[in-house]
Amino acid sequence: MKKHSAKSVMIKVIIAIILVIDVYPIFWLLCASVKENYEWTEFPAYALPRNFHWQNYVEAWTRGHMAVFFKNSLIDTLVSLVFIVIFSVTVGFAVVKMEWKFKKAVGKYFQFGIMVPVATSLMPLYQMYNRLHLTNTAFCLIITYIAFGLSLSIFLVVGYLRSMPDDIMEAAVIDGCGIYQLMYHVVVPVMKNAIVTVLVLQFFFKWNDLLFSMTFISNSSLKTVQTGLLYFSDEFGSKNWGGIFASVSMSILPMLVLYTFLNKAVIEGMTAGAVKG
Repeated sequence: MKKHSAKSVMIKVIIAIILVIDVYPIFWLLCASVKENYEWTEFPAYALPRNFHWQNYVEAWTRGHMAVFFKNSLIDTLVSLVFIVIFSVTVGFAVVKMEWKFKKAVGKYFQFGIMVPVATSLMPLYQMYNRLHLTNTAFCLIITYIAFGLSLSIFLVVGYLRSMPDDIMEAAVIDGCGIYQLMYHVVVPVMKNAIVTVLVLQFFFKWNDLLFSMTFISNSSLKTVQTGLLYFSDEFGSKNWGGIFASVSMSILPMLVLYTFLNKAVIEGMTAGAVKG
């Protein structure tokens, strides 16, 4: 009993340490976002704020143009997510549950896409977009997000579909369901957790994108949140640290909220595809 008790205490201590390591940077970021500029020179960086200077958030949203960056990121991310989910579910279903000649080759083709380094595609993509006059457009970001998000999404969907019994679909077909009714009324509801997993993971990847947006977008009115954070400064060119950290705090807020409410579905979707697939 003593050994068991000591082991459980040690596990709890380790979990508490990991929790502090994970939570403290967010706590420090929130504290830094409400500091006034003089506090950065007169007090240590780890010191708590003397007052809650909420004006930093107002300046970040207005003078820092975070409203524009948020709008651009939301449009680019949400539009790409819609197509990623549609394509990944339909392709995954075709590869796993349908019988046709090249389904194994198509499945391996999309799996191969996971191994392609993103950096190696930047120069060819930029040259192609530049010749087609697509640089500095939201369209080039959206189609790039879709293309690079499909491989992992299809991989997750395929793993989940392999654990889905065929009896359910066979019964639906016997009852008169067509292919579209089967997808909408049977497959999609059963795959709810997998779809949520794809949505959350791809939202994190697209919302945090810096490489593609920096490469393809130079127009400030089309910049996304992550690239917009690089250009936050006041009218004299010096750094407004309170405003910078307020901008960063706002940029991570959608991800924290999304994962807080959907983490259970994400874990279930990941484990179902990994264990049973």
